[in-house]
Amino acid sequence: MTDLVDVAVVGAGPAGLVAALLARSRGLSVALVAPREFPKDKRTVAMLGVSVDILEEAGVWTALSDTIAPLATMRIVDATRRLVRAPLVEFHASEIGRPAFGYNVPNAALVAALEHEAESAGIMRLDGFARAITPSEDRVAVDAVDAGQIEARLVGAADGRNSPAREAAGISVRRWSYPQTALVVNITHSLPHDDVSTEFHTETGPFTLVPLPGRRSAVVCVVKPDEAERLTAVPDAELARIFEEKSRFLVGDIKIDGARQRFPLTGQTARQFAARRIALIGEAAHVFPPIGAQGLNLSLRDAAVFAAVAAAHRIDPGAADALADYDRRRSGDILSRTTAVDALNRTLLTSFLPVQAARGIGLFALDRLPALKRFAMRQALAPHL
Repeated sequence: MTDLVDVAVVGAGPAGLVAALLARSRGLSVALVAPREFPKDKRTVAMLGVSVDILEEAGVWTALSDTIAPLATMRIVDATRRLVRAPLVEFHASEIGRPAFGYNVPNAALVAALEHEAESAGIMRLDGFARAITPSEDRVAVDAVDAGQIEARLVGAADGRNSPAREAAGISVRRWSYPQTALVVNITHSLPHDDVSTEFHTETGPFTLVPLPGRRSAVVCVVKPDEAERLTAVPDAELARIFEEKSRFLVGDIKIDGARQRFPLTGQTARQFAARRIALIGEAAHVFPPIGAQGLNLSLRDAAVFAAVAAAHRIDPGAADALADYDRRRSGDILSRTTAVDALNRTLLTSFLPVQAARGIGLFALDRLPALKRFAMRQALAPHL
């Protein structure tokens, strides 16, 4: 006979693992359906504000303490060569009484810590891909073939942007693309970063330096696809020289540290966030460009609300009222962040002067109006869940 659990989470990226851990910590029976896959690259993720609290609740933050770098200041530099340019703006965590806005965390270390905690928590594991997800009136059947089968009152779809679980729920998405590709790589440098994350806004997208421990940083360089292809192929020394110029020698001499990766930029939003006993988490619900470090932070908030809603409706966490509660609680956060990031990215790409002026005026107002600046910082770090 197939086991019936309160919650099954499909997908074991950081958001899926956090959803499973938080649901289990609230006394729900939980199954995790996904193979164990540990990242081997050097990518990092900036965990901001409430995301740190979520990872603490999941029981993994202490295990990450030796790998993280604080983000005490967030700096935006208008590096365009346009007629209307925004002023340099710096956001200091001390302005809102915090030691840091958040911390830059190696993705591999984060996943390893979450996997270890999931095993320690005794979460049932089907160590394979979900090949069939079949909702019915009172449960969802999940078939992972050789890894086994499970039935759940509620499924958390944390299985990525091409989510089979979302398809099983019958939820459609709105998709769009950008004429941009992100080149991601780590660097070492001769000058300290002083725990400052700097985002240079250029005509093709942001060039961002995010601190790592010591004199190291992660780079996200957004350019046109053909330029990203060229930058992927140039020797390390030449790429380092290009980065020195793009960063205005802010961190001194640069050396490339590790392999480069390219990611075409796209956007995607689900038209609803729960249906047929399936709730969307992470990229199954939303995808947008790497601006302002919003992506995984938004996904962790999905995971936290998923667990809270399931616990609040524990008699039947997949019932219609529970799904409506999840959809209501996530819609505002997801749609507002997606819209804001999309709009900011498009203001960099447009040549329309009034839009450039509006962007510059907005950043100028944030810089010169302390109350507005503090409000914006607090909203970015600790949105209402």
